[in-house]
Amino acid sequence: MGAFDLLTFSAAIADGSVRVIDLTFTLSPDFPVIVLPPEFGQASPLRIEQISRYDAAGPAWYWNNITLSEHTGTHFDAPIHWFTGKDLPNNAVDTLPVRDMIAPACVIDCSAQAAADPDFLLGIADVEAWEARHGRIPERNWVLLRTDWSKRQGRDYANLGEGGPHTPGPDAAVMRWLVEERGIIGFGTETIGTDAGQAAHLEPPFPAHHFLHGGGRYGLQCLRDLDQLPPTGAIVIATPLKIVNGSGSPVRVLALVGASA
Repeated sequence: MGAFDLLTFSAAIADGSVRVIDLTFTLSPDFPVIVLPPEFGQASPLRIEQISRYDAAGPAWYWNNITLSEHTGTHFDAPIHWFTGKDLPNNAVDTLPVRDMIAPACVIDCSAQAAADPDFLLGIADVEAWEARHGRIPERNWVLLRTDWSKRQGRDYANLGEGGPHTPGPDAAVMRWLVEERGIIGFGTETIGTDAGQAAHLEPPFPAHHFLHGGGRYGLQCLRDLDQLPPTGAIVIATPLKIVNGSGSPVRVLALVGASA
C-alpha cells in the first residue's frame, strides 16, 4: 500500500466513510473483575489515587496514580496468561508481533440464545450455521461472540449465582476447532472472560484459554457494542500496553467499519 492509499484511508476516517466504533467499556473503580475461588489470588479492580489537581501538590496540573490487574476492564490476554502458552516464543504483550494487533473480525450473533440461557455455550454447529450464511471464517481473523451481554449493568453483568458466574461462552470442541481448523487469531467476548462462567466444569477446564493460548492466539473480553458490527468486514485494532513479560493488559479496542455496513 502506497502513501496515497494511506492518505485516502485517513481521509475516509475523517469524513465518516469509514466509521470508528469504540468496543471498550469505560474503566472505573466499580467495574467488575473476575472472581476466583477464595483459595486463589484475586485480580484487583481499578484504584485511583489523585496526585494533584491544580492545587498545592501541583498548581498547574492534574494527574493520578492507578493500580489495577492486567486483566481488569476491557482487556487483552496474551498466550503467556495460561499454562498451555507459557513456553511459546513471543508470548507476552511486550513481545507479541505488532501486526497481530490489527486484524479482521467475524462476528457471530448469539444474542437470542444468550438471552434465553445465560449458560449458553457456542458449539461447532452454531459456527457452521454462521458460515453457511457468511462464508468460511478466514485464517488470522478474530471471532467475536456477540451476546449483547454488555448491555447488562451492575450485578447482572457478572451474574454471580449458585455455583459461581453464569455467563455465555464457547464449548471445548468449538475452541479447539476454531484454533486448529480455522486458524483464528483470537476470540473475543462481551463477558468478563473469554470462557463461559461455568467453564471450570468443561473438559479441558476453561477451554478458550486452554486452546487459544496453547496455540499462540489471543483473547479479548469485556467488549461492548458488538451489535454495531457487521458479520464480516470490520477491522479490529487492539493494542495492549507494552508491559514487560505482561500476561495481558487493559486495552482500548476499536473497530473500523465501512459506512454502508
